[in-house]
Amino acid sequence: MSPLKGRVTLATVAGSAGVSVATVSKVLNGRSDVSPSTRARVQDVLEKHGYVGRRPEPVQHETVELFYQGVLNSYSVEVIQGVLDAGAAAGVEVVLSSRPPHPSRHSAGRAAPWVRDLIASGRRAAVGITSELSDADLAALSRARLPLVIIDPADVPQPDITSVGSTNFAGGMSATQHLLDLGHRRIGYIGGPPTSACNQARMSGFRSAMEAVGAEVRKDYIWLSNFLYDDGLAGGSMMLDLPDRPTAIFAGCDEIAVGVMEAARARGLRIPDDLSVVGFDDTQVARHASPQLTTVKQPLREIGAVAVRTALQLAAGEPVASHHVELATTLIVRGSAAPHGLSSVAAS
Repeated sequence: MSPLKGRVTLATVAGSAGVSVATVSKVLNGRSDVSPSTRARVQDVLEKHGYVGRRPEPVQHETVELFYQGVLNSYSVEVIQGVLDAGAAAGVEVVLSSRPPHPSRHSAGRAAPWVRDLIASGRRAAVGITSELSDADLAALSRARLPLVIIDPADVPQPDITSVGSTNFAGGMSATQHLLDLGHRRIGYIGGPPTSACNQARMSGFRSAMEAVGAEVRKDYIWLSNFLYDDGLAGGSMMLDLPDRPTAIFAGCDEIAVGVMEAARARGLRIPDDLSVVGFDDTQVARHASPQLTTVKQPLREIGAVAVRTALQLAAGEPVASHHVELATTLIVRGSAAPHGLSSVAAS
């Protein structure tokens, strides 16, 4: 209970919500025999009073909730597998759920209904993938003392939010440096949402590598949308239709990279003879591409595993070494990038 609110009893909450004390108790204990509208009304009163009851103990097994926002793709599938493996090793069940995107991290008002349901569920901890939570969501989770770890947070990592990711800036630099070392200077970047923290870091690494050798970062060589195949196809089509198209493209994820490769093929361009492409993630998409994709490897399964282990540490009241962990990225060289001018050499 918040000390600023004075003593708040179940009877007080029941009176404000217009329900019985027994109903309030059912809501606090996550019972299912309460209508959604009544549950929402009681939770609203509890939140307004700053009431934090004891979260119910799991009935059979300890569970960790893994939630994601947006569309599942090859990246999230790898992360989820890491979470499931680590959960099994720790003897906890993992419950997977899809959550609607929140309009703004700083939006006013009370926590989203799904956050209130999560608090009432009795989960041991929660892990989110590339998720954005409002200040009200975070405050509600904090009051309930529900440990939360975010994988690749949508926003720039906050000091009060525990998160796990990879060295995106260094990965962006290494991908771009590889293309520069191959003699390319007209290099494009096709990435995810401009507000995405990992996209910002990868693009910053791209810019830093380009600027270090005096290569121009052209505005028409930058395309930001989503981390999806269709975005690679659209961005690649735009760049490859330019009169002085790029000779190489660094894609912010493997799915974007494969979309770029398809855009090139549709224009009669060969990979890597006419266009070099480097991706990011090293998912199965990279290994199944033709030619196989040169990419920056994120240890995606280990990222998922670290997130679960960290969440369980927090749940046990144990200190963690850092509230933001970045695992190292590695450039994996395959067949989608070649020295600049290879096409003209092959034709001569």
